Amino acid sequence: MTVANYCLLLACLLPIVCAGIAKAGTFSTKPAEGGYDNRDPRAWLARQTGYRARANAAQANSFEALPMFIASVLVAQQAGASQPWVDALAVVFVVLRLVYIALYVKDRAAWRSLTWIAGLGVCLAIFLLAAIGAR
Repeated sequence: MTVANYCLLLACLLPIVCAGIAKAGTFSTKPAEGGYDNRDPRAWLARQTGYRARANAAQANSFEALPMFIASVLVAQQAGASQPWVDALAVVFVVLRLVYIALYVKDRAAWRSLTWIAGLGVCLAIFLLAAIGAR
């Protein structure tokens, strides 16, 4: 497996990390007292505010970012793009996503948006590598 393939796995796990952040520290409290409700987790998450709500939103965005990242890596690899470049850009994407999640949870909206744009740019760069590699 390539570094980029490991990055695909890590990117797929990031939404789970976000869910963990949203739910952390709530399992020992009864649902009737505001603790995590495993019988109705989506409704429980919808009632959250502050960093828990932002972590849940980061979870949704992490799922939304996955298809383009997965497609860019797989297309680049199939096209015979330079694997070291694909690997490096995949690592950059995962690091940007980690920063994005931290900025989302910390409520740093402007920096979060810039980080999201950078991640999109990385995916586009990986697709560009595919176009160059296909020649």
